[in-house]
Amino acid sequence: MSTTALVVVIVVVALGFDFTNGFHDSANAIATSISTKALTPRVALAMAAMFNVVGALISTKVAKTVGSGIIPPPTHGNAGLEVVLAALLGAIAWNLVTWYFGLPSSSTHALIGGLVGAALAAAESINWQGVIEKVVLPMVISPLIGFAAAYLVMVAILWLFRRANAVRANRNFRWAQIFSAAGMSFGHGTQDAQKTMGVIALTLVVSGHLGSNAGIPLWVILSSAGAIAAGTYSGGWRIMRTLGRRIFSLTPASGFAAQTVATGVLLANAQYGLPVSTTHVITSSVMGVGATRRVSAVRWGVAGNIVFAWILTLPAAALVAAACWAIIHLIGS
Repeated sequence: MSTTALVVVIVVVALGFDFTNGFHDSANAIATSISTKALTPRVALAMAAMFNVVGALISTKVAKTVGSGIIPPPTHGNAGLEVVLAALLGAIAWNLVTWYFGLPSSSTHALIGGLVGAALAAAESINWQGVIEKVVLPMVISPLIGFAAAYLVMVAILWLFRRANAVRANRNFRWAQIFSAAGMSFGHGTQDAQKTMGVIALTLVVSGHLGSNAGIPLWVILSSAGAIAAGTYSGGWRIMRTLGRRIFSLTPASGFAAQTVATGVLLANAQYGLPVSTTHVITSSVMGVGATRRVSAVRWGVAGNIVFAWILTLPAAALVAAACWAIIHLIGS
Protein backbone atom coordinates (compact mmCIF):
# COMPACT_ATOMS: atom_id res chain seq x y z
CA MET A 1 0.00 0.00 0.00
CA SER A 2 1.32 3.46 -0.90
CA THR A 3 2.08 5.97 1.84
CA THR A 4 -0.72 8.29 0.73
CA ALA A 5 -3.27 5.45 0.70
CA LEU A 6 -2.16 4.40 4.18
CA VAL A 7 -2.55 7.99 5.40
CA VAL A 8 -6.11 8.06 4.07
CA VAL A 9 -6.88 4.78 5.85
CA ILE A 10 -5.47 6.11 9.13
CA VAL A 11 -7.43 9.36 8.87
CA VAL A 12 -10.65 7.40 8.30
CA VAL A 13 -9.88 5.07 11.22
CA ALA A 14 -8.98 8.07 13.41
CA LEU A 15 -12.31 9.72 12.65
CA GLY A 16 -13.95 6.36 13.38
CA PHE A 17 -12.24 6.39 16.78
CA ASP A 18 -13.48 9.95 17.25
CA PHE A 19 -17.02 8.78 16.48
CA THR A 20 -16.78 5.92 19.02
CA ASN A 21 -15.36 8.42 21.50
CA GLY A 22 -18.47 10.55 20.97
CA PHE A 23 -21.04 7.82 21.61
CA HIS A 24 -18.89 6.25 24.32
CA ASP A 25 -18.45 9.52 26.20
CA SER A 26 -21.71 11.29 25.38
CA ALA A 27 -22.92 10.06 28.75
CA ASN A 28 -20.28 12.19 30.46
CA ALA A 29 -21.97 15.45 29.55
CA ILE A 30 -25.63 14.62 29.71
CA ALA A 31 -26.37 11.53 31.81
CA THR A 32 -26.95 13.60 34.94
CA SER A 33 -29.29 16.00 33.12
CA ILE A 34 -31.33 13.16 31.64
CA SER A 35 -31.55 11.19 34.87
CA THR A 36 -32.95 14.25 36.70
CA LYS A 37 -35.29 15.01 33.76
CA ALA A 38 -33.75 18.44 33.23
CA LEU A 39 -33.45 17.57 29.52
CA THR A 40 -34.96 14.97 27.21
CA PRO A 41 -32.42 12.54 25.75
CA ARG A 42 -32.48 13.83 22.15
CA VAL A 43 -32.38 17.49 23.15
CA ALA A 44 -29.50 16.76 25.51
CA LEU A 45 -27.60 14.85 22.82
CA ALA A 46 -28.10 17.61 20.23
CA MET A 47 -26.88 20.25 22.68
CA ALA A 48 -23.90 18.11 23.67
CA ALA A 49 -22.96 17.60 20.01
CA MET A 50 -23.12 21.34 19.30
CA PHE A 51 -20.98 22.34 22.28
CA ASN A 52 -18.50 19.55 21.52
CA VAL A 53 -17.83 21.28 18.21
CA VAL A 54 -17.47 24.70 19.85
CA GLY A 55 -15.04 23.33 22.43
CA ALA A 56 -12.98 21.57 19.79
CA LEU A 57 -12.48 24.82 17.87
CA ILE A 58 -11.25 26.85 20.85
CA SER A 59 -7.75 25.46 21.45
CA THR A 60 -5.29 22.84 20.16
CA LYS A 61 -3.05 22.51 23.24
CA VAL A 62 -4.28 19.00 24.09
CA ALA A 63 -3.93 17.98 20.42
CA LYS A 64 -0.26 19.03 20.45
CA THR A 65 0.38 17.02 23.61
CA VAL A 66 -1.13 13.86 22.11
CA GLY A 67 0.59 14.44 18.76
CA SER A 68 4.10 14.86 20.09
CA GLY A 69 4.23 14.68 23.89
CA ILE A 70 3.52 10.95 24.37
CA ILE A 71 5.64 9.37 21.66
CA PRO A 72 7.98 11.34 19.39
CA PRO A 73 7.00 11.09 15.70
CA PRO A 74 7.99 7.50 14.84
CA THR A 75 9.99 6.33 11.83
CA HIS A 76 9.00 8.14 8.64
CA GLY A 77 7.19 6.15 5.98
CA ASN A 78 4.90 3.13 6.23
CA ALA A 79 6.67 1.66 9.28
CA GLY A 80 5.81 4.71 11.36
CA LEU A 81 2.27 4.86 9.99
CA GLU A 82 1.72 1.24 11.04
CA VAL A 83 2.37 2.31 14.65
CA VAL A 84 -0.30 5.02 14.47
CA LEU A 85 -2.86 2.70 12.82
CA ALA A 86 -2.27 -0.04 15.39
CA ALA A 87 -2.69 2.48 18.24
CA LEU A 88 -6.05 3.58 16.86
CA LEU A 89 -7.31 0.03 16.35
CA GLY A 90 -6.32 -0.90 19.91
CA ALA A 91 -8.14 2.13 21.32
CA ILE A 92 -11.28 1.46 19.27
CA ALA A 93 -11.35 -2.19 20.33
CA TRP A 94 -11.15 -1.27 24.02
CA ASN A 95 -13.79 1.43 23.63
CA LEU A 96 -16.20 -1.08 22.12
CA VAL A 97 -15.56 -3.69 24.81
CA THR A 98 -16.18 -1.27 27.68
CA TRP A 99 -19.18 0.27 25.90
CA TYR A 100 -20.73 -3.19 25.51
CA PHE A 101 -20.44 -3.82 29.25
CA GLY A 102 -21.64 -0.29 30.10
CA LEU A 103 -18.40 0.71 31.83
CA PRO A 104 -17.47 4.41 31.56
CA SER A 105 -13.78 3.83 30.87
CA SER A 106 -11.53 6.46 29.35
CA SER A 107 -11.24 6.91 25.58
CA THR A 108 -8.31 9.21 26.33
CA HIS A 109 -6.32 6.56 28.11
CA ALA A 110 -7.35 3.92 25.59
CA LEU A 111 -5.75 6.05 22.86
CA ILE A 112 -2.63 6.84 24.87
CA GLY A 113 -2.29 3.20 25.90
CA GLY A 114 -2.63 2.27 22.23
CA LEU A 115 0.13 4.68 21.24
CA VAL A 116 2.47 3.34 23.91
CA GLY A 117 1.71 -0.32 23.16
CA ALA A 118 2.15 0.04 19.40
CA ALA A 119 5.38 2.02 19.87
CA LEU A 120 6.79 -0.62 22.22
CA ALA A 121 5.89 -3.42 19.80
CA ALA A 122 7.59 -1.56 16.95
CA ALA A 123 10.64 -0.70 19.11
CA GLU A 124 9.99 3.03 18.67
CA SER A 125 10.94 5.55 21.36
CA ILE A 126 8.49 6.72 24.03
CA ASN A 127 8.55 9.95 25.98
CA TRP A 128 8.17 8.31 29.39
CA GLN A 129 8.53 11.61 31.22
CA GLY A 130 5.66 13.00 29.17
CA VAL A 131 3.55 9.89 29.85
CA ILE A 132 4.08 10.20 33.60
CA GLU A 133 3.76 13.99 33.89
CA LYS A 134 0.99 14.57 31.34
CA VAL A 135 -1.00 11.33 31.59
CA VAL A 136 -0.43 9.26 34.73
CA LEU A 137 -0.28 12.08 37.29
CA PRO A 138 -3.34 13.94 35.90
CA MET A 139 -5.13 10.57 35.62
CA VAL A 140 -4.71 10.08 39.37
CA ILE A 141 -5.07 13.68 40.55
CA SER A 142 -8.02 14.93 38.45
CA PRO A 143 -10.58 12.38 39.78
CA LEU A 144 -9.49 13.12 43.35
CA ILE A 145 -9.99 16.84 42.75
CA GLY A 146 -13.35 16.12 41.12
CA PHE A 147 -14.49 14.02 44.08
CA ALA A 148 -13.35 16.50 46.75
CA ALA A 149 -14.58 19.62 44.95
CA ALA A 150 -17.97 18.07 44.14
CA TYR A 151 -18.37 17.06 47.77
CA LEU A 152 -17.62 20.60 48.96
CA VAL A 153 -19.84 22.26 46.34
CA MET A 154 -22.72 19.96 47.23
CA VAL A 155 -22.27 20.68 50.94
CA ALA A 156 -22.40 24.40 50.15
CA ILE A 157 -25.58 23.98 48.08
CA LEU A 158 -27.27 21.96 50.82
CA TRP A 159 -26.42 24.64 53.38
CA LEU A 160 -27.40 27.62 51.19
CA PHE A 161 -30.75 26.11 50.19
CA ARG A 162 -31.55 24.37 53.47
CA ARG A 163 -34.67 26.52 53.98
CA ALA A 164 -35.73 26.76 50.34
CA ASN A 165 -38.96 25.28 49.01
CA ALA A 166 -37.95 21.86 47.69
CA VAL A 167 -40.21 21.90 44.63
CA ARG A 168 -39.13 25.38 43.55
CA ALA A 169 -35.45 24.61 44.20
CA ASN A 170 -35.58 21.44 42.13
CA ARG A 171 -37.23 23.31 39.27
CA ASN A 172 -34.54 26.01 39.35
CA PHE A 173 -31.73 23.48 39.48
CA ARG A 174 -33.19 21.67 36.46
CA TRP A 175 -32.89 24.95 34.56
CA ALA A 176 -29.36 25.41 35.89
CA GLN A 177 -28.47 21.92 34.68
CA ILE A 178 -29.04 23.00 31.09
CA PHE A 179 -26.14 25.43 31.46
CA SER A 180 -23.94 23.00 33.40
CA ALA A 181 -24.54 20.29 30.76
CA ALA A 182 -23.58 22.78 28.04
CA GLY A 183 -20.41 23.62 29.97
CA MET A 184 -19.60 19.92 30.39
CA SER A 185 -20.06 19.35 26.64
CA PHE A 186 -17.82 22.33 25.90
CA GLY A 187 -15.16 20.90 28.22
CA HIS A 188 -15.51 17.51 26.51
CA GLY A 189 -14.83 19.21 23.18
CA THR A 190 -11.71 20.97 24.48
CA GLN A 191 -10.40 17.58 25.59
CA ASP A 192 -11.57 14.59 23.60
CA ALA A 193 -11.94 15.90 20.04
CA GLN A 194 -8.41 17.23 20.25
CA LYS A 195 -6.95 13.79 20.88
CA THR A 196 -7.99 12.70 17.41
CA MET A 197 -6.62 15.95 15.97
CA GLY A 198 -3.29 15.12 17.57
CA VAL A 199 -3.20 11.61 16.09
CA ILE A 200 -4.08 12.84 12.59
CA ALA A 201 -1.42 15.55 12.87
CA LEU A 202 1.10 12.90 13.98
CA THR A 203 0.15 10.84 10.92
CA LEU A 204 0.72 13.79 8.60
CA VAL A 205 4.12 14.51 10.18
CA VAL A 206 5.25 10.88 9.86
CA SER A 207 4.11 10.73 6.22
CA GLY A 208 5.85 14.00 5.38
CA HIS A 209 2.64 15.88 4.58
CA LEU A 210 3.09 18.28 7.53
CA GLY A 211 6.10 19.91 9.12
CA SER A 212 6.92 18.86 12.69
CA ASN A 213 6.50 22.44 13.95
CA ALA A 214 3.43 23.29 11.87
CA GLY A 215 0.05 23.97 13.45
CA ILE A 216 -2.99 21.72 13.23
CA PRO A 217 -4.61 22.17 9.77
CA LEU A 218 -8.14 23.57 9.77
CA TRP A 219 -9.57 20.54 7.93
CA VAL A 220 -8.24 18.29 10.72
CA ILE A 221 -9.90 20.45 13.38
CA LEU A 222 -13.24 20.58 11.58
CA SER A 223 -13.37 16.88 10.67
CA SER A 224 -12.43 15.80 14.21
CA ALA A 225 -15.02 18.12 15.71
CA GLY A 226 -17.67 16.86 13.30
CA ALA A 227 -16.92 13.18 13.96
CA ILE A 228 -17.14 13.48 17.74
CA ALA A 229 -20.33 15.54 17.42
CA ALA A 230 -21.90 12.86 15.20
CA GLY A 231 -20.89 10.16 17.66
CA THR A 232 -22.26 12.14 20.57
CA TYR A 233 -25.61 12.60 18.86
CA SER A 234 -25.86 8.85 18.23
CA GLY A 235 -25.90 8.37 22.01
CA GLY A 236 -24.36 5.94 24.49
CA TRP A 237 -27.33 4.63 26.42
CA ARG A 238 -25.59 1.82 28.29
CA ILE A 239 -23.09 4.16 29.92
CA MET A 240 -25.75 6.81 30.57
CA ARG A 241 -27.61 4.33 32.76
CA THR A 242 -24.43 3.62 34.74
CA LEU A 243 -23.53 7.28 35.30
CA GLY A 244 -27.05 8.60 35.75
CA ARG A 245 -28.59 5.92 37.95
CA ARG A 246 -26.39 3.05 39.03
CA ILE A 247 -23.66 4.94 40.93
CA PHE A 248 -25.95 7.30 42.84
CA SER A 249 -29.56 8.42 42.46
CA LEU A 250 -29.03 12.03 41.37
CA THR A 251 -31.22 15.03 42.14
CA PRO A 252 -31.22 18.25 40.06
CA ALA A 253 -29.01 19.95 42.67
CA SER A 254 -26.48 17.12 42.84
CA GLY A 255 -26.46 16.76 39.06
CA PHE A 256 -25.75 20.47 38.71
CA ALA A 257 -22.94 20.29 41.27
CA ALA A 258 -21.29 17.28 39.62
CA GLN A 259 -21.42 18.81 36.13
CA THR A 260 -20.18 22.22 37.25
CA VAL A 261 -17.17 20.80 39.08
CA ALA A 262 -16.32 18.43 36.22
CA THR A 263 -16.44 21.31 33.73
CA GLY A 264 -14.02 23.33 35.83
CA VAL A 265 -11.55 20.45 36.10
CA LEU A 266 -11.67 19.74 32.35
CA LEU A 267 -11.16 23.35 31.30
CA ALA A 268 -8.33 23.89 33.79
CA ASN A 269 -6.44 20.88 32.45
CA ALA A 270 -7.10 21.82 28.81
CA GLN A 271 -5.53 25.22 29.51
CA TYR A 272 -2.24 23.43 30.28
CA GLY A 273 -2.58 20.89 27.47
CA LEU A 274 -3.13 17.96 29.83
CA PRO A 275 -5.26 15.20 28.22
CA VAL A 276 -7.37 14.14 31.20
CA SER A 277 -10.32 11.80 31.04
CA THR A 278 -13.78 13.34 30.97
CA THR A 279 -15.08 9.96 32.11
CA HIS A 280 -12.90 9.87 35.20
CA VAL A 281 -13.70 13.45 36.16
CA ILE A 282 -17.50 13.30 35.88
CA THR A 283 -17.73 9.85 37.49
CA SER A 284 -15.66 10.91 40.50
CA SER A 285 -17.74 14.10 40.75
CA VAL A 286 -20.94 12.02 40.86
CA MET A 287 -19.37 9.93 43.64
CA GLY A 288 -18.44 13.13 45.50
CA VAL A 289 -21.95 14.58 45.50
CA GLY A 290 -23.35 11.18 46.47
CA ALA A 291 -21.05 10.92 49.48
CA THR A 292 -22.61 14.07 50.99
CA ARG A 293 -25.86 12.22 51.66
CA ARG A 294 -24.26 9.24 53.32
CA VAL A 295 -21.47 6.88 52.40
CA SER A 296 -23.91 4.05 51.69
CA ALA A 297 -25.81 6.23 49.19
CA VAL A 298 -23.03 5.60 46.64
CA ARG A 299 -23.14 2.13 45.13
CA TRP A 300 -19.48 1.41 45.78
CA GLY A 301 -19.63 -1.99 44.07
CA VAL A 302 -20.48 -0.31 40.77
CA ALA A 303 -17.90 2.38 41.49
CA GLY A 304 -15.31 -0.33 42.15
CA ASN A 305 -15.99 -1.93 38.76
CA ILE A 306 -15.52 1.46 37.11
CA VAL A 307 -12.21 2.09 38.90
CA PHE A 308 -11.05 -1.39 37.86
CA ALA A 309 -11.83 -0.48 34.24
CA TRP A 310 -9.87 2.76 34.67
CA ILE A 311 -6.79 0.90 35.91
CA LEU A 312 -7.09 -1.77 33.22
CA THR A 313 -7.55 0.64 30.29
CA LEU A 314 -3.93 1.73 29.69
CA PRO A 315 -2.34 -1.77 29.74
CA ALA A 316 -5.28 -3.47 28.00
CA ALA A 317 -5.38 -0.98 25.13
CA ALA A 318 -1.58 -1.20 24.90
CA LEU A 319 -1.71 -5.00 24.57
CA VAL A 320 -4.44 -4.88 21.92
CA ALA A 321 -2.53 -2.21 19.99
CA ALA A 322 0.67 -4.28 20.16
CA ALA A 323 -1.20 -7.27 18.75
CA CYS A 324 -2.69 -5.07 16.01
CA TRP A 325 0.77 -3.80 15.13
CA ALA A 326 2.09 -7.37 14.83
CA ILE A 327 -0.76 -8.29 12.45
CA ILE A 328 -0.41 -5.12 10.36
CA HIS A 329 3.37 -5.51 10.17
CA LEU A 330 3.02 -9.15 9.12
CA ILE A 331 0.57 -8.25 6.36
CA GLY A 332 2.72 -5.36 5.18
CA SER A 333 5.98 -7.31 5.10
